[in-house]
Amino acid sequence: MKQIDVKPASGKLGIMVVGCGAVTTTFITGVLMARKGLAKPVGSMTQYDKIRIGRCDNKKYLSYYDIVPLAKLDDLEFATWDVYPQNAYQAAMYAEVLKEKDIEPVRDELEKIKPMRAAFDKNFAKRLDGDNIMQGKTRWEMVEQLRSDIRNFKEEKKVDRIVVIWAASTEIYVPVYEPVHNTLADLEKAMKADDREHVAPSMCYAYAALTEGAPFIMGAPNTTVDIPAMWELAEKTKMPIAGKDFKTGQTLVKSGFAPIIGTRCLGLSGWFSTNILGNRDGLVLDEPANFRTKEVSKLSTLETILKPEEQPDLYQDYYHKVRINYYPPRNDNKEGWDNIDIFGWMGYPMQIKINFLCRDSILAAPLLLDLCLLSDLAARAGRYGIQRFLSFYLKSPMHDYTQGEEPVNNLYQQYTMLKNAIREMGGYEADEEID
Repeated sequence: MKQIDVKPASGKLGIMVVGCGAVTTTFITGVLMARKGLAKPVGSMTQYDKIRIGRCDNKKYLSYYDIVPLAKLDDLEFATWDVYPQNAYQAAMYAEVLKEKDIEPVRDELEKIKPMRAAFDKNFAKRLDGDNIMQGKTRWEMVEQLRSDIRNFKEEKKVDRIVVIWAASTEIYVPVYEPVHNTLADLEKAMKADDREHVAPSMCYAYAALTEGAPFIMGAPNTTVDIPAMWELAEKTKMPIAGKDFKTGQTLVKSGFAPIIGTRCLGLSGWFSTNILGNRDGLVLDEPANFRTKEVSKLSTLETILKPEEQPDLYQDYYHKVRINYYPPRNDNKEGWDNIDIFGWMGYPMQIKINFLCRDSILAAPLLLDLCLLSDLAARAGRYGIQRFLSFYLKSPMHDYTQGEEPVNNLYQQYTMLKNAIREMGGYEADEEID
């Protein structure tokens, strides 16, 4: 074991969430209930997973807390921004993800979490009609207001550190536009010029967070921090960034099952994925421009796992299609269907069917907890810029595409990256390889 300079997790950690909908309220309620001993944070790697350190006779399996100094649940404070003014208790009841009996014990704490006015542009989410928004502000004025919100929350709650995480709706697809997105100077110039085409509201949150010394995590497939200008800002401020899009249901299955096909050297003819979803996320994604952003994220998974250029006999011409359908009766209870057409010995066809009846926010909540705790850890360990070790939690992992880098989408390789990073920050050898 070697000495690593990781600052202790002393004092309070403030978690500021963009969006106070189903995912956020499920996350916050679960944390509040867990620290009262009334619920278990099931699904959270930081709370349950154990990592091997050492080899042979010296090996032992330790929890994350025994390896690195993570913030404890008791030390978390919460704040949100949202286009709707309802407090976290009202929003949790409206979302109907959790039963009333699992919300009422922490009602008083939830009612105190009242969303701040959101930096919002209806052109980026046409299906949302909330009025708890910043009125008449330019992009730069949005940044200044958000920075003020962060400073005020830090002062009011006496928190030592902040993490900002996006758990709001998917914005319309914003392609990378080099004259604005390539350098920090160009991005700042566009913000000050109120360029509403190339500067999404989410970029204002990311810019504000990083300049206020807070890691930023993009939990939707938005372009936001996946641009060189934001990488430059993260380098300048020495802050971690991570994204994009929480990997909850269907893509989690895909990133775990596709390696089975590849490892077994079976061929793939086609993979058709469709979802039905009825919550606010489904409503927003019913807009074609917003679905396009999600589609790009979900389609990217297979291509880096089953590579035609490496195995042309097996993966040369497979067909990959993803669909999401808004279906209100299901609310947050998403259903994903996958039809996988494979072929084996002598080209004979076979089929695999996967039907995942999942609860979107129940799967997402522990991801928020882990991403926030680990991003805070990374900042205290002096890690900044893109945090590739957090790819395990994300559908479309960030990578430096300007240098031809490919994202790692194989779930088991991502898990190895996560474990190695925890080992390193704990002063142990990063002793697993990614082949």
